[in-house]
Amino acid sequence: MSGQKSVTPSADGLAASIKAAGEAGGKSGGKGGLPPVHLWNPPFCGDLDMRIARDGTWFYLGTPIGRFELVKLFSSILKREDGKYFLVTPVEKVGITVDDAPFVAVDFEASGEGEAQELHFTTHVGDQMLAGPDHPIRVERDPQTGEPSPYVLVRSDLEALIDRKSFYRLVELGCHHEGWFGLWSGGRFFPVIPSKELP
Repeated sequence: MSGQKSVTPSADGLAASIKAAGEAGGKSGGKGGLPPVHLWNPPFCGDLDMRIARDGTWFYLGTPIGRFELVKLFSSILKREDGKYFLVTPVEKVGITVDDAPFVAVDFEASGEGEAQELHFTTHVGDQMLAGPDHPIRVERDPQTGEPSPYVLVRSDLEALIDRKSFYRLVELGCHHEGWFGLWSGGRFFPVIPSKELP
């Protein structure tokens, strides 16, 4: 934040910047067309009044963003650094607030059984991933209530909260392994809860 001419970041400005970058570079993000945010290191331009609620709803200036295309666009330029979330374009970087995880896994498909099982997740903005070594599942438990919060890694330190209905379905596919109840996917076992804590 130098004393130079500063431009107040806005959602419209970000959308215009990312669309311009996309048109200039084509599908530079490779498969799926995600922008190469890992290559961009623009100056920090301040915080934007934008928030992602725990249920995946995006808010701008306190109002839900109703256009799915805009939410999808913003979600494609998300970056996490030192536990903080930013929207990044080639020319600016702005901080936003994330209540829990930036994505919500709203559905999954299971194939195979036992150690050969594969769990393919879909997020509320259409990202898809196979849980496994590159997209691990983890479960946090509330220290007071013991309530589980399950997550799956979407990309580059960005996780999706697995929604309740999907988690209930996952539990039905769980099994015991080395003292833990958990899930197999992509050749890896993901612990959910110690077996001895189950009734």
